[in-house]
Amino acid sequence: MRTKDIELANISRFRGELMGAAMLFIILFHVGLPRTDLFFGLRRCGNIGVDIFLFLSGIGLWFSWVKQPSTWSFYRRRLLRILPAWLIMASLYYIPRFNPQTGSIIDLIGNITINWNFWLHDELTFWYIPAIMMLYLWAPPYMKLITKHPIYRWSVVLMVLWCVMVQWIIPVHHAVGHLEIFWSRVPIFFLGINFGEMVRREVRIDGAAVWLALITFVACFASCIYLEQVSHGRFPLFVERMIYIPLTLTAILLLNRIFRRLPQRVNRFWAFFGGLSLEAYLIHNHFVMAWLSPYHLSYWPTSLLTIVLTIPLAWLLHQFVKRLLQWL
Repeated sequence: MRTKDIELANISRFRGELMGAAMLFIILFHVGLPRTDLFFGLRRCGNIGVDIFLFLSGIGLWFSWVKQPSTWSFYRRRLLRILPAWLIMASLYYIPRFNPQTGSIIDLIGNITINWNFWLHDELTFWYIPAIMMLYLWAPPYMKLITKHPIYRWSVVLMVLWCVMVQWIIPVHHAVGHLEIFWSRVPIFFLGINFGEMVRREVRIDGAAVWLALITFVACFASCIYLEQVSHGRFPLFVERMIYIPLTLTAILLLNRIFRRLPQRVNRFWAFFGGLSLEAYLIHNHFVMAWLSPYHLSYWPTSLLTIVLTIPLAWLLHQFVKRLLQWL
């Protein structure tokens, strides 16, 4: 019996569900777990949720750009999606922690607006927000470039090379090595943009490739679990994040085949959760889990409670921002 072809259009079709799964992975990654726990390596692999977000964001940006190739319109839509929710949650986080006697008001404003301590000192609170805003800033010039000169899609290889340079070329490492968590995610984002046209044109891949995808997924997944379980802290993290690139691609292809078989009501839940992914990211770690941590619950109760509490709070934030923008 012939294996059904891989339909790249399913990446767009199940984008919401994939975003929901990625948010789940990130929550499971953020919940604390002792280094000695047998689940530690698997839990650390939840970090791939960030790469799934970035890859899907790249594809979504290409769809948006093809429909309306206007740089101003592109930046406006991106800012309206991210900035209001970010400003609200950043203010709620940073202002109560601000001490006027020891802190700088300029520093406070910088953190609330662009989280500038991430860029200056690798301060990882909400790091994804300044990172994705920087990638959005670079996206239109890149999309213009590959539209005019498609050969430059291969520049993703140079982005991987840059990650190697950041780690091991000492002058480069001293200058920008503190931003490794950002640099190592740049290739997957622009690879998503590169994939956008194939997804838009609904390219189909021979079903036999499913077995290659499965083998690649297992090899990458097993490698990441081993690295985290056995060698955590003893290797440059960017090495594992390079493994995340094929792991992300194959995980998305395999998840699509699962979502294609799930009942619609189940998929609607994952798509609903995915639609709240920005708000859930801003809320779950530094608000919900921070509130739960004094209770010292075990891993799974903390994870479940975090998900249960985050979803309605994320929905309320989403609705508040939506109505605020309508009012403005």
